[in-house]
Amino acid sequence: MQLFVSGFLLSLSLCLDLGIVNIAIIKTGIEKGFLPSFNIGLGSIFGDLVYAILSLIGITLILKFIIVRWILWIAGTIILLYFSLNMILQIFRPLAYTNGNVSGILKNKTSLKFFLNGFGLALSSPTAILWFASVGGSVIAAQKLERNTDIFLFLGGFTMASFVWSIVLSYISFKGGQLMKNRIKRIFSVLSACIFMVLAVYVFLDGYKTLIK
Repeated sequence: MQLFVSGFLLSLSLCLDLGIVNIAIIKTGIEKGFLPSFNIGLGSIFGDLVYAILSLIGITLILKFIIVRWILWIAGTIILLYFSLNMILQIFRPLAYTNGNVSGILKNKTSLKFFLNGFGLALSSPTAILWFASVGGSVIAAQKLERNTDIFLFLGGFTMASFVWSIVLSYISFKGGQLMKNRIKRIFSVLSACIFMVLAVYVFLDGYKTLIK
């Protein structure tokens, strides 16, 4: 159960980042409705799973090197703290729907095309790539996943959080409309800052116990 919850929280921290996927979901919910918006979120889940599985494979192979564990510990903690600060700063910034990667993909799309757009946006998102290369690897390393059941539980929690997030964000975007956009953005930023801070403390304490003590 602990691994499921850890995967859930890890995925939630990624979902709360206001990157191009969330902007696409919000914009589609406002302009096209709940179902097209949810299809983008559903596609992004599979894109995130690709990176999560690659992180699991990579971490398993390189964790034997002590220098790699030190790098993951220090870099992961620093980047998590940076993301926490960035989310705090975003509380006071207005939300803009002008990202070039999102414009032009929301017209005349079938459900499959919305799904594929979400999948492609998740794979191409620069913030997601950075997150999986640093934060995701650090947190996954701290889990010490050894058995197949451990991996399934962790990925199950990871997927469930993304699924729930897609439903909730699509519904809020559909119902909230343009008048709610800045308020929604601030809620994302506050929650994200808190989760990133908790993960930063977790990664730091785990590295301190295993590498120094």
